[in-house]
Amino acid sequence: MAKLTDERKGELTDAAKRARRTVLRALHQAGSGHPGGSFSQMEFMLVLYLEKLNHKPNEPEWEERDMVFLSKGHAAPGWYAVMAEAGYFPAEEIVATLRKPESRFQGHPGSEHTPGVDISSGSLGQGLSVANGVALAARLDGKNRRAYCVIGDGELQEGQVWEAAMSAAHFKLDNVCAIVDWNKIQLDTWTDQVKTLGDLKGKWATFGWHVIEIDGHDFQQIDDAFDEAAAVKGKPSVIIAHTIKGKGVTFMENDAKWHGLAPNEQELELALKELV
Repeated sequence: MAKLTDERKGELTDAAKRARRTVLRALHQAGSGHPGGSFSQMEFMLVLYLEKLNHKPNEPEWEERDMVFLSKGHAAPGWYAVMAEAGYFPAEEIVATLRKPESRFQGHPGSEHTPGVDISSGSLGQGLSVANGVALAARLDGKNRRAYCVIGDGELQEGQVWEAAMSAAHFKLDNVCAIVDWNKIQLDTWTDQVKTLGDLKGKWATFGWHVIEIDGHDFQQIDDAFDEAAAVKGKPSVIIAHTIKGKGVTFMENDAKWHGLAPNEQELELALKELV
């Protein structure tokens, strides 16, 4: 596997700071939104969009593109910010219009609004089923397309996820890659206090998946994980990414309060100082 250069890691680190600043400013302007899950997914979404995807940001409906589905749709601000880094649209438009009527950037992703968003999401548990359908269609059409699906850990309490996991293994969908954002906090408390996920690695393996477990904020581990997943044949892959909710802003990290709360003026100023 090719190693990221120190220069490239530095560029990705800078991109992560810019994207987090975009999210914070947009949420403050909107007065609502979800910083915690937007920040926990930031590094692996950046590697996906800036290093791995077969896509054309200036041609978002390009027929041969890989597809990404954000099943945990409440983390849309973080997704928008990463797509802006990739060149889909200007970051300043996100800041100015997030969650406003007629905006291309709603609080949850809408395929009818936003370039590069192929399905609307927000109702948890459904993204992997869509990824499976896209992967099956690609096989039937003879396309070399990969389908990526980002799943929240709280979302894994939904039964449909596991039905989809069985289906992907049954159909040997090696062009499906799920990424579990395992930040261990859901709406208002620790996931283990709501319904424990137990041996998560063992569960996916038992369901017939190739399992890769990484630090979800380490660029090299993320890059290697996507390469390993793409090389697996005959079964789908899941990357279990250990992450920190609110990663990047110290007073937001590991605090369920920031699952869905916009920073006020003082909090915004403090947070932006940490992201210079």
